[in-house]
Amino acid sequence: MIGTITSFTLMAVAGRELGAVHDSFEIMTFRSILGVLIVVGMAYSAGTLGQIRRRNLHLHFVRNVFHFAGQNLWLIAVVSTPLALVFALEFTTPIWVTLLAPFFLGERITRMRALTAVLGFIGILIVARPGSGVALTPGVIAGAAAAIGFAGSVIFTRRLTRTETITCILFYLTTMQAGFGLICAGYDGQVTWPTLQTLPLLSVVGVAGLLAHFCLTKALSIAPATVVMPIDFARLPIIAIVGMLLYSEPLEWAVLFGAIVIVFSNYINIRAENRAIIAATV
Repeated sequence: MIGTITSFTLMAVAGRELGAVHDSFEIMTFRSILGVLIVVGMAYSAGTLGQIRRRNLHLHFVRNVFHFAGQNLWLIAVVSTPLALVFALEFTTPIWVTLLAPFFLGERITRMRALTAVLGFIGILIVARPGSGVALTPGVIAGAAAAIGFAGSVIFTRRLTRTETITCILFYLTTMQAGFGLICAGYDGQVTWPTLQTLPLLSVVGVAGLLAHFCLTKALSIAPATVVMPIDFARLPIIAIVGMLLYSEPLEWAVLFGAIVIVFSNYINIRAENRAIIAATV
């Protein structure tokens, strides 16, 4: 989990620094191309290249459309919005998963899931403070919308894991998004290519993005979600400190309090789901 938190933090800082030179589509393109090389190289070393199959390409496509949209919106938010606010909005992803799962996965909304969704929505209102005079900037809107994109990615990843291996999912994640990025970055005929100054940062974004998800998956394979996820929530105060030290971003108490409400709603939902799994196996 230390690796997860460090990777997400490095990715946010590198993404903000790159925003002065590259747009989000270019960042995603170069990140995904690097990701393809890493995934194929690791799969070759592990002997899992044969697990890459062409079945369920439609699910891979939909999953990566959601993830591509969410990742680009997240990068837009990171460049223009206080980092603590971006991460607070990102933590609403599980709430959107809860609301969308009945339509795409056939999962029912229990009372506890409904309660956590309501608490999470209250947290969003506290963070965004509509009607209070706080500017609803494009960055804030992008950060909130990114959580919906990530939720769609999570839902279709769940569907894919029923039949596909991690190698297969990561291969199409990187290759499809490299294609999406090339199309979106080059639609206007203007692409800013990496320089000696931006190439190291682009490498950080590419490696950190894959490493963060690998570390999180590994942590969940070692310990229960009730142990792992509260550690992941430490990303918020850490990124708030990073924002203050590197970019002189003020720590707004409304953002902190709203984030605590969002985190609490996620945590009680994780505990309830864990108890339900234990009860079902007894």
